[in-house]
Amino acid sequence: MTETTKMRGGAILARALQEKGVEHVFTLSGGFCNPALEGFMECQMKVINCPHEQIAGHLADGHTRITRKPAVCLVGPEGFSNAVPAMMEAWGERSPVIFVTGSSTLKRQGSGGFKEIDDVAIAKPLTKYSATITDGERINEFVDRAYKIATNGYPGAVHLSLPVDIMFSSFAEDAGRQERPFDLTPQAPARSWPEPSRLRLVLDKLTAASRPVLIGGHGVWWSGAKASLEEAGRLLGIPVFNIPYHQKLLGEECEAYMGLADIHQYPPSADAFHESDLVLMVGARLDNQMNFGNPPLFPATAELVCINGSHEEIDLNRAADMTLLSDPGAFLEALVDLAKSPDFQGDRSWYDLNRRRRADWVARMVEDMEQEAAAPEFGGRIHPLQLALDVQQAMGDEDWLVIDGGNTHFWSEIAVNIAGFQGRKLGGILHPGTFSLLGVGVSFAISAKNTHPDRNVVLISGDGAFLSGGLSIEAAFQENRPITVIIDNNGGLDCISQQQERLFESGTHFATDFRDIPFHTMFEGLGGHGELVTRREDIIPAVERAIASGRTACVNVKVKGVISPIVLATTSKRDKASIE
Repeated sequence: MTETTKMRGGAILARALQEKGVEHVFTLSGGFCNPALEGFMECQMKVINCPHEQIAGHLADGHTRITRKPAVCLVGPEGFSNAVPAMMEAWGERSPVIFVTGSSTLKRQGSGGFKEIDDVAIAKPLTKYSATITDGERINEFVDRAYKIATNGYPGAVHLSLPVDIMFSSFAEDAGRQERPFDLTPQAPARSWPEPSRLRLVLDKLTAASRPVLIGGHGVWWSGAKASLEEAGRLLGIPVFNIPYHQKLLGEECEAYMGLADIHQYPPSADAFHESDLVLMVGARLDNQMNFGNPPLFPATAELVCINGSHEEIDLNRAADMTLLSDPGAFLEALVDLAKSPDFQGDRSWYDLNRRRRADWVARMVEDMEQEAAAPEFGGRIHPLQLALDVQQAMGDEDWLVIDGGNTHFWSEIAVNIAGFQGRKLGGILHPGTFSLLGVGVSFAISAKNTHPDRNVVLISGDGAFLSGGLSIEAAFQENRPITVIIDNNGGLDCISQQQERLFESGTHFATDFRDIPFHTMFEGLGGHGELVTRREDIIPAVERAIASGRTACVNVKVKGVISPIVLATTSKRDKASIE
């Protein structure tokens, strides 16, 4: 009689994830997770040990955003609480990260077991699916369910809790494989195709419109439809915008791209929306960033049509004048087909007007920046917009830019639009998502370097943002993934200081200042390259030297705190306490 081969639950979990095509696991090794770690080792999967569970979560998130393939964040029960901020960040960006918790014993659940917490309940509002694996015979089933939920429809993070008694216990090697699905390899996500009659209605509206705009959102990215978005805008002569707080859908040098759908960071978008007669929002939500679809952002005279690939998104966009259930890629392909049809006779005057407005805005922003920087009260300090523009000047066309911070984020996004209009190309961009979580920059930069080891990766980080998550820089040294970190060092939480100065009756700020921190020497102490920059003319040479060093590097730039347009426009003294 042949003896049945057995495997520990953790090893079955590892094998199940490998069968789904998962290639990278990010963790802070803990005793609860040892059988899974052994399983990953036996499967020869790449496991990156991180200095903190939140960093493990951000690295998994960054990797997933770039590759559009789920990565795993594996933590123990106490580490789960540390990973919650990363779970929130992934949730805001619809990033299908698979969070796995080694949890307290199932046998004694609810009895105060060692390190027992209700991780499933905590994760539930921050994920599409959160469950405890209740039987070792069903590990494959739970992994299959979680993976399909994460990647289908509205993508998003999922969470599986594997109790320690199941993690360490042994089960038959073929446990659960007698039931469907017999094929556990990853299947392509299901895509929704538009109902022909409703699609025709939208296309007719577009054909009749004289001033249409396209706004792309997360769904375009996750459906892999960037090229179709650019082609549709260019061929149809429709100006394209993308929602704020999202990894860029199009390179800023693209002809059809105008800028963020944000009237503060890109004021010409206000003119475009106010004058439009048709707004096509593809793969995005009518949330606070889009004023919930209401005037004054979108006037009542414009028809607002939302195109989304899942019923969850359609439900969230109830305020739209019309909704269309369709994979963003399928819809954008229909737009391209329309543009190539002999029946379409587009007028490009509206398109050309928006391109001229972008050119005028770029010229005005550069002139205002130079005048402000030359003013005596500026004291010779470096303008944050100058810093962001010069950093990009030192980068190559295929290099990745990562942004982290408050005002640093806002100024850097403005700089990306300006530099793009001037012809500057970048290989990719990453930054915090909907929740504006500080401290993700270093982790995202390491993710970009991990997925593109032959590219230079440069992070522009505010000093406050770096203090929030900068210790994750050790992972860059540990994994030999050299990145270049530019610190926008204005000596405090500048975005908050400026809000306080416009809110507090005294006109001052409180509890937002830092001491003069020598960030560059921290990198030198860890074995990296470091430089201090106090003059604008030294920025580009310093960044070039940092990149050429081949080491993880820091260029610590002393910058003047300058209120960004979004903070200036949305805070007024004693009337508003935040940028909401």
